[in-house]
Parts: sequence; structure tokens; C-alpha cells
Amino acid sequence: MNSRFHIRIPVACAALAALLAGTFSPSSAQEKKEDFPALVKRLQQAKPEFAERHQKLLDERYDLSDKPAKGAAMSKGKPVQDGVRVKLPEGATWKSLADMKPAEIKAQDLWPAGFFPLPHPHHEAGGMVFPKPQIDEVKKQTERDLTRFDLDFDLPQHLLPEFPAPIYLTTRPDLGDVSKGQLVTLENFNGLFKDILNPKQLEGLRLLLTPFPQAQFNTTDDRRALKAHQGVACFDCHANGHTNSATHTVGDIRPNEHRHRIETPSLRGLNIQRLFGSQRALKTVEDFTEFEQRAAYFDGDPEQAQRKGVNILERGSQVHFMAEFQSILDFPPAPKLNVLGKLDSAKASEAELRGEKVFHGKGQCAVCHVPPYYTDNLMHNLKVERFFKERMINGRKASADGPIKTFPLRGIKDSPPYLHDDRLLTLDDTVEFFNLVLELKLTSEEKKDLVAFLRCL
Repeated sequence: MNSRFHIRIPVACAALAALLAGTFSPSSAQEKKEDFPALVKRLQQAKPEFAERHQKLLDERYDLSDKPAKGAAMSKGKPVQDGVRVKLPEGATWKSLADMKPAEIKAQDLWPAGFFPLPHPHHEAGGMVFPKPQIDEVKKQTERDLTRFDLDFDLPQHLLPEFPAPIYLTTRPDLGDVSKGQLVTLENFNGLFKDILNPKQLEGLRLLLTPFPQAQFNTTDDRRALKAHQGVACFDCHANGHTNSATHTVGDIRPNEHRHRIETPSLRGLNIQRLFGSQRALKTVEDFTEFEQRAAYFDGDPEQAQRKGVNILERGSQVHFMAEFQSILDFPPAPKLNVLGKLDSAKASEAELRGEKVFHGKGQCAVCHVPPYYTDNLMHNLKVERFFKERMINGRKASADGPIKTFPLRGIKDSPPYLHDDRLLTLDDTVEFFNLVLELKLTSEEKKDLVAFLRCL
């Protein structure tokens, strides 16, 4: 056979697979022949198949049931979810895995499925996807619809942060939740904040709430919203300056199979952080704010950004104002901590105090998560690939994650799921994950105590 056919056949198959997945480049000849109604019809027909594929993966990995922890709640009262949700391989126990070397776990293929990278709900398609409460409230207040016709958000609401989240300000801690229990949008922000913020901060907040064109939500005929769309606001993902766990795929990694699912990080405590962006290459919140509009909104594709209507923010009068507001978002109150970020022994339980000792001792957590905000503002490579062989999982290649940022643990109970791609559903899962990755050999009692301490932060 002529060698050129060995090249062309795989390329053609890849193009066909991408077309069926809705990821084929809109600039291609095939896409240009497809009008918007045909695109909608094709992707809606494919939607159930990909939804079923992803749900099967979640069910195989996790216990997704609603199991509130006794006596543990987020800042506004939503129950914290309890227990390890990652399912173990047949015949394995957490103790038996902890007693094995990484090479043994890899050789016997015993790495728990829920500890592999979590793919985007439809990884080949990617793009921003919003939880239903956010979609419903934005539509109610502003008549702007964040629904995608090709896919839906994947994780149950009881495993997500409370919605809408409270807003705490470093400038006015006396006020408590300044959102007054509301999702802040363009419809209500002025009434809520006009007497609290200075004019620059108020204008910054307005811009954070203003929708601008984005890859999936815009006016072009390759969008993923049924109607021509104003776009997406920063606070559509970082709802109330926190997070609603809206997801996306990073724009700065290629090929697509290596792109990470993004866990939307909280903006609380942004003033004490020094690394931003999915690869933490940005060193100021101003850099990050500008980068999001120019690049992250469009999957790191400048050509797509220009075609779909990128919003170029002016650094001095827009980016700076947005950053000024973001920099006064505070962590939630932690009444059991003293001014140094350590437990007050008069307020903490015995289990919480034991957990603090594990955190600073055998658990080695404080090596990276340093009080009072429980971060070192550095990157660390956990080298989780020591435990498994590379494989494709629903369009996502499970391979090396590389360095990841040390996120602050203050208020961590308010920010499930965990790790950079949402793969860990509870704090209990997170403790089990690090017990294996760091080879700590914690006892069952030490793990429970450590979770109890984390809920105090």
C-alpha cells in the first residue's frame, strides 16, 4: 500500500471523531458547510451518548449519595459531605494500599479509579459548563441563559459549595455576609454595595459582573448557546467572589487529551496569593484578570478570540479596578482559630486538637500549607504518575499532572470538590489521597482527626 494512505487514514479518522464530538475546528471546510441549526441538531443528538459515558465513569469511581457530616456545615449552614467517596479496587483496603510501595500499586493496577484525573463532562468538546442553580438564578435575574445545548454539568449539588455563597470583605469584617444571601449580579450589585465600596471598587465589581464574549457563549454560529449571547462574566464561575464549581478545560496545554479539567478556585483571600493561572505563570491578580479575558475565555486561541469578539480590558481604568475589588474578598470566619491561625485550645475539641498535631507532624501537611492562611504560595509536583500506567479515560489522558499550586486551606470546608480538577469529592477523600501519595501511613483515627481539624480552618 502507498505510504501516504498510512498517514491519511488516521488523520481522517481523527477528524471524523473530532467532528462527532463537536470539537472540529470551525475554520475547517466541513464546519463552514454546516449552518447553526444543523450544528445544534448534530450535537443535541450526540449529547445523551456522552452524558451516559460520563455518568458511568462517575458511578464506577464514586459514591455520589448525599451523606451529611454530623455537626459540620459550611459558612451559611449547608451540610459538609462526610466520608470517603472514592471506591476501592476489588480486594483492596486503604490500609493494604498504604502498606504498598508506589511501584507495587502501579504494577498490580491498584490505583483507585477516583484518584485518576477527572475528565471534563465531555472532554473532547471542553469549554465552560455551569451548575444548574447558577444557570437558573442568572436567568431569573438577568434573562441571560448559561445553558449549553450540547452538554450539562456533571456533579450533584450536595457535593458542591453552598449557593449563593456569602461574601466577606477585609475592609468591613463587621458586616459579615455583605451579599445578604443573594447571588450578586448586574441587577442588584449597586444596591448591595454602593454604601460599602469606594467608586473604583464598585466599578471593578460592575466589570466582574459584566458578560463578555467567550468561546461557547457569543454571537457566532459555532457557539454552544441556542441564542446569540452576550457572553460570560467573571462572577458566573467565581459566583459571589467564591466558586460554584463551574468547570472548563485549561487553555495552555495541548494536545487536547492532556488538558486538565479546571476546578474553579475561590477568590477569597486573593490578597495573600502570589501565583495565578492554570500553570501559575502569572504573578499578579491584574495579570490574571487581563489574561482571563484575552486568552482563557477562548481556550488560549487568539484567532478564535478575535473572531468571537474578545474584550480587551484597559489596564489602568478597568483591570486595576477589578483587581482592587478582588483583593478585598476575605476568607470566612474561623472562630476556633487564634490570630496566628492555630487552634484555640479552649474552643477546639480533643479530636480537632489531635488533628492539628497530625497536620503539623506525621501528616506533613504544614510543609506546604503554612499558617495563618495555610499556603506557601509555591508549586509542588506530587508525581502521582508513580502509582499508575498511562491510559485514556473518556478523552483525557491520565498521565503526569506536573506542578500544582498550594491553595490556601482557610475556609476549605466551603470549597468542595478538591484538587485542581475536582477528582476528590470530600475532605476524607483528600486525606486518603495524600496518605498514599506522601506515603504517610496514617491510622484510621489520625485520618478522622485530621478531617476534623481541616473543618475548623
